[in-house]
Amino acid sequence: MTFRAVLSPCVGICSLDDLGLCTGCRRTTAEIARWGQMNDDERLRLMEIVLPQRAPFDAQ
Repeated sequence: MTFRAVLSPCVGICSLDDLGLCTGCRRTTAEIARWGQMNDDERLRLMEIVLPQRAPFDAQ
């Protein structure tokens, strides 16, 4: 079995946009607050599925 550390997506640019998403990592305040309690599966889902879906809005 291979284990992979799931690092925080925080990039140190911490402010909320009009949608309530962090302008640096695109997480909600609830996701940021809960990060420490999330298991690896939850963190991976957020990093690999949820956040990439939010990223295209930055390019517009």
